[in-house]
Amino acid sequence: MDGVGNTMQKKAAELERMAEVLIIGEQLRLRLHEGKVIKDRRHHLRTYPNCFVAKELIDWLMEHREASDRETAIRIMQKLLDHSIIHHVCDEHKDFKDMKLFYRFRKDDGTFPLDNEAKVFLRGQRIFEKLMNTENSLLQTREEEGVTFERALVASEFVDWLLQEGEVASREEAEQLGRRLLEHGIIQHVTNKNHFVDGELLYQFRMNFRRRRRLMELLTDRCRSIPESQDSPFCLRKQNPDRRNTSFHSVSQMLKRQVSPEELQTPGGPYIKKTFTIVGDAVGWGFVVRGNKPCHVQAVDPSGPAAAAGMKEQKLQTVCQFVVSVNGLNVLSLDYRTVSNLILTGPRTVVMEVMEEIEQ
Repeated sequence: MDGVGNTMQKKAAELERMAEVLIIGEQLRLRLHEGKVIKDRRHHLRTYPNCFVAKELIDWLMEHREASDRETAIRIMQKLLDHSIIHHVCDEHKDFKDMKLFYRFRKDDGTFPLDNEAKVFLRGQRIFEKLMNTENSLLQTREEEGVTFERALVASEFVDWLLQEGEVASREEAEQLGRRLLEHGIIQHVTNKNHFVDGELLYQFRMNFRRRRRLMELLTDRCRSIPESQDSPFCLRKQNPDRRNTSFHSVSQMLKRQVSPEELQTPGGPYIKKTFTIVGDAVGWGFVVRGNKPCHVQAVDPSGPAAAAGMKEQKLQTVCQFVVSVNGLNVLSLDYRTVSNLILTGPRTVVMEVMEEIEQ
């Protein structure tokens, strides 16, 4: 059984890795369209629609701090080419070259190879986005076996919704779809004890399609190489291995003593409420939270979105900012993992209220 289990885990890891590459590629494609890097181009009296120039793209990656040098940028794009996310417009070059050559995303010309795994992933992504963009009560705080789970859905209600949205034709087909989504790591039973069954069990989306990925993740063995990113979405910029030319120098804050939600909200207390509107970039939001009921700001990237919104890097290495609410939801009674999940599955713009300790 151990051999079978290891094989299943290896397969699941491979599927998750493939899904992460697809997400990274799609996020980059949308950004390049938005920035007009992808457009129709002419060469030798022929028009090549929806393509980009390799040399210009490498310039763009460096300007947007997605790569520290041209060699790294080439390695990133080569990964996308190796995974059939992009290709040379005439398929004459199997390598990504720092030249005035035209390349295109396969999704823009309909040549992306849709194998069974990719089809499940793309369908899961569509269902996730549809759930997030429509008004429904499927994803709620729910309880199973005495434990509370955030943004959980009831299997039978999910099946009802799939039928209502025309995603499936029968409950049997919906259950089969749920099982495939679970097997591909897109959803999971809240305690990982059960497969997908059309009943009263709770499930959560394990894969967050909205987390803004770093292109550098393509060059790592694991999908998420930064320790903070495994349990906090507020990813700080990763320092260079040689410690040179790094834009992030965090100041970790130590919790002097545990502060209760009641203490933070006591009138006349030594705290002042502040509100930050933080627009995430391709890396993250630029700060890290830790702690439990309430969680606190542990570190801030001085060159990141949070700092740009006014969140200050702490000088005294002591915690003085506690998270009160995220996008209007009071989170004083939640731990940092739950707060992180709320932001990961929410919009790119985060409105966060904190209670800041008044300097004595």
